[in-house]
Amino acid sequence: MNFSTILVIASSILSVVCFLPYFIDMVKGKTKPRIVSWFIWSVLAAVACVAALVDGHYPTAVFLLLSSLAPLAVVVFGWKLGGDRTIERLDMVCLLGALIGVVLLTIFNSPAFAVIITIIIDLIGGVPTLVHSWKRPNEETWLEFALAGVAALCMLLVVNSWEITAFVYPFYLLSINLGVMSIILFRKKRRPLKKKR
Repeated sequence: MNFSTILVIASSILSVVCFLPYFIDMVKGKTKPRIVSWFIWSVLAAVACVAALVDGHYPTAVFLLLSSLAPLAVVVFGWKLGGDRTIERLDMVCLLGALIGVVLLTIFNSPAFAVIITIIIDLIGGVPTLVHSWKRPNEETWLEFALAGVAALCMLLVVNSWEITAFVYPFYLLSINLGVMSIILFRKKRRPLKKKR
């Protein structure tokens, strides 16, 4: 078994394992995921998976498939376990942006274009979670985002092509996950939990 294979396996495992701390905190009532963001992330990871598959980048496609299924599980369990279901004006704008992006994906028959649009929509869809992490950092689990970032890094180390469908989405996932993790940790440090009397 060569080093690349080990990294692919590690990335795939981490793509699933990274959600365990999140699920545990959801069950405990500590984490309240923004359902809107997780739903958009799930759908868009599936789109990027198909684009990678069409271009023959199978390790990236497997990674993105798992990156789609795990957020979908967060949506289902988050809905049942008291996740944040509120839909504010910002959420409506993000959903509208995501819908426009999906329409564009159906119009342009280009895997590379699909990945770029997917990233833009993904970032728009992540805005509610970024805001939530900033306002209520104690309702998010930083470890999930840290492990997801490591999974994306492992995938990047395996990529041997500079085609957009091969490396851009894993690079984006590394950046966004580390960004959310940093916000949570920074805000938790600035706004520690109040001690119960």
